[in-house]
Amino acid sequence: MEELPSSLVVEILSRVSDSADLARCRLVSKSLNAASYDVRSVNLDLIRRCRNLESVSLGVDRSLGGISFDDVEDESDDLYLTNPNFMKEWLPSISHALKSLSVSDFWVQSCWRRSEALSLISTTCHSLVQLVIKNAWLSVDSLCSMPTLTNLTLEFVRLDDEDLSRINTCFPNLTQLHLIGVGGLKEPTINLLHLKTCEWSVSNAPLSLIISAPSLVDFHLKCIKPRLLVLDAPSLSTFNLSIENTDELKLKNCTNIQCLQLDLECVALGFLIKMFRHCIMVKRLTFDLVRRPQQVEVTDFGLDTILEAFPNISYLNLGPGAWIVMETSFRRGGLQDGVGMKTIKELVAHLVVHDIEFTLAFIFSILDNCKKLVDVSLLIHRDVDSYVAGNLISACRGKFPRVRWRWGIWKEGIKDTWVSDGI
Repeated sequence: MEELPSSLVVEILSRVSDSADLARCRLVSKSLNAASYDVRSVNLDLIRRCRNLESVSLGVDRSLGGISFDDVEDESDDLYLTNPNFMKEWLPSISHALKSLSVSDFWVQSCWRRSEALSLISTTCHSLVQLVIKNAWLSVDSLCSMPTLTNLTLEFVRLDDEDLSRINTCFPNLTQLHLIGVGGLKEPTINLLHLKTCEWSVSNAPLSLIISAPSLVDFHLKCIKPRLLVLDAPSLSTFNLSIENTDELKLKNCTNIQCLQLDLECVALGFLIKMFRHCIMVKRLTFDLVRRPQQVEVTDFGLDTILEAFPNISYLNLGPGAWIVMETSFRRGGLQDGVGMKTIKELVAHLVVHDIEFTLAFIFSILDNCKKLVDVSLLIHRDVDSYVAGNLISACRGKFPRVRWRWGIWKEGIKDTWVSDGI
């Protein structure tokens, strides 16, 4: 069997129509196991015969992700997994015990076919706790209430629910919600009493985003230029916000935020402070500006002002855009002592060293003013000359031996690399 051409092995396995028999073949040899992933058709009798299944996951192999519309026949639907007719063949027979269901569809075949899969799932799976659907166009017509569902993930989905009203009504007990690249939304509102964790990556530019979640603790939001963003989450502790701009951001009852991560295009410092003026409990701040530094007005965008706005920070992480703007502000007006300078204990910064003397002056001024700052991690851009980087490291160590220094390298699109730890 090991000596047979792989195409012939695939042809042999393609004649094994039952999924249970195919699974047994995979255990026989390495060649059969490898070839089984290339079989294009299989009967799901094994699933239908399992009466006590609690978890089912169906998906198209990742290797097909690069296939374009030109590579597939117009009416082909052999990999259309959210096809209601296909799902009716096996889902009802296992639905009574099913607690977790994941379906990752083939976008080339599913994107132009409006699926009633959500309606079918809601009417048959009365014990479902976790639901994941990816790469599909979903209708919410005839969607029924699913009070047992607590975890929902929709990823790269076109959803016919412009304001999310059907999601709010039919899934009232969600504690975890992940909306990644969900299109079709205009003025979406999340109104869920029990929601604790939410990750929301908005693919289009909706008119407004409104989130009302009294139990929400951890919220990650990425969006593009909504006119209005309203967040009412009195229990919120961790908030990661990536936004290109907005006309208005309202934070209601969000005074308990302790970990805040901001990736912003809107760079008016007054606007930033106004947005988060009540978030004085923040202890860990990660901050970056996503616009190019030459486009940013830096007159009053200094490190001292940021620390004044968040007076209880003990940890500060500055991305490259924020560091460049704040270093430029320091060149123009220095660094003023303030309340925020007295609390910071740990600093992480991504450096682009254009002028080593100015960069060193900024670092030294920070350490002179922040007496409790004892842990400093500096990541130097990979394109900075090694001689310059070495001189910067030596100067920092010599000037402030009390500090625990950590050094690393960063570059756009590449994971940060640490070359020393706690020196």
